[in-house]
Amino acid sequence: MCDLQQHSSQQPSRRGFLQSAVAGSMLFSGLLSQLMAEETAGAPIRSDDEDPFAPKPTHFPAKAKRVIFLFMSGGVSHVDSFDPKPKLTTDHGKQVTLDHPETKNRPGYEKLFLKKPQWEFKPRGKSGIEVSELFPHIAECVDDLAIIRSCHADHSNHYNATLGMHTGSFNFARPSIGAWASYGLGSLNQNLPTFMVIAPHSPYAGGQVWASDFLPGSHQGTLVVPGAEPVRNIHRRVANSKLQERELAALAALNRRHLAAHHNDAVLAARIKTFETAFGMQSEAPEVFDLSKETDETLQLYGLPRGSTQGFGWQCLVARRMIEHGVRFVELIDSGSSGNWDAHGDMISQHAPLAKNVDQPIGALLKDLKRRGLLEDTLVVWTSEFGRTPFNNSADAKGREHHPWAFTSWMAGAGVKPGIIHGATDEYGIQVAENGVHVHDLHATILHLLGLDHTRLTYRHAGRDFRLTDVHGNVVRPILT
Repeated sequence: MCDLQQHSSQQPSRRGFLQSAVAGSMLFSGLLSQLMAEETAGAPIRSDDEDPFAPKPTHFPAKAKRVIFLFMSGGVSHVDSFDPKPKLTTDHGKQVTLDHPETKNRPGYEKLFLKKPQWEFKPRGKSGIEVSELFPHIAECVDDLAIIRSCHADHSNHYNATLGMHTGSFNFARPSIGAWASYGLGSLNQNLPTFMVIAPHSPYAGGQVWASDFLPGSHQGTLVVPGAEPVRNIHRRVANSKLQERELAALAALNRRHLAAHHNDAVLAARIKTFETAFGMQSEAPEVFDLSKETDETLQLYGLPRGSTQGFGWQCLVARRMIEHGVRFVELIDSGSSGNWDAHGDMISQHAPLAKNVDQPIGALLKDLKRRGLLEDTLVVWTSEFGRTPFNNSADAKGREHHPWAFTSWMAGAGVKPGIIHGATDEYGIQVAENGVHVHDLHATILHLLGLDHTRLTYRHAGRDFRLTDVHGNVVRPILT
């Protein structure tokens, strides 16, 4: 079976029993018939209404059928990428006084000085929106972007800020946005998970980034790790699919009997669903990961050598193929083994190679989606957990610190106005000056484009109704078509 829960314990002993003592033996047919007869006679059988992946109606007509969420782990500098600040260059070296969470009471940071951007900005596309030289390929697609320059968050620590960006909670584990989308909308393809995460390495906050927490476990993200075997055990262990189907039917009958005896335990129910989804994945996922039929032109567009199963180009191309096969929510996490965007020490040595790694693939993804007509009903979101300080303890410091007060995100595709800027920071990029967009607002907007009212998408847990946006959040309507 496909390992949908990468860090789960060993499979139940019933499965091992079926594989070793029953499957393929003379006793198998009789045992299966007996189990199915018993289940038909009295044990509960899940109805279609109880299928957690069954398509669900939206609160209102959706502009987006699916989401590709691009997360740059570590904190991308807004003043070096999508938020030009000429005044920051002019006043480079000027001392500022700030009660900043990253520098307050920190030895060596008693004095703070403005630090100019390290990449040049220039107008791009017909819209004339300024983007820095850090992202030349994304800049070619600027006329398709709604750039939000006024994002802000509640925490300056990587763990908390990453948790907040994914779950709406900066301090406690909660269901991730992908899990909420899966829970609220159901599946477009029962043979694949509704929520998949492609990451070469674990980001800050680890698996909580794609966890379902108190939502049914079937809505958690399925982790895909770039490489020769993106999902473990993706290929069937037996050539005869009919035999495997019979094994699963027997296992399901045993599991459901066990479930009925344990008061329909949610964890057990989710576990049962993983077997069903895993079997479907074995029939369809290998096709998703098979890039052999992609043209040379497409591979070159993504900067991906033929046969390669590594790199952000592979992540982006596989993401496109996932949504083509009906995956509802795909997250791509840029968390390389050589480091992430946390550029305290040296902006140039960290941001430059990381940008080069993701820039061409992201530009290619936008172009590829657009030419295939997929951008019309696919929402692409690009963000980081926070920005980086427009100042440091020395104007000549090579790096920048964490900065939750202001950062940039952008959206493109379904229901989003193309070629616009929303919000603004002050003349130095330190504080939000106009039309602030909190993480809760970003989440409310994503759900809105999926046809979901964030105030009505709730789940009863621990005596109260929870939602992704807690008791906050407003849809950012000026960026919507």
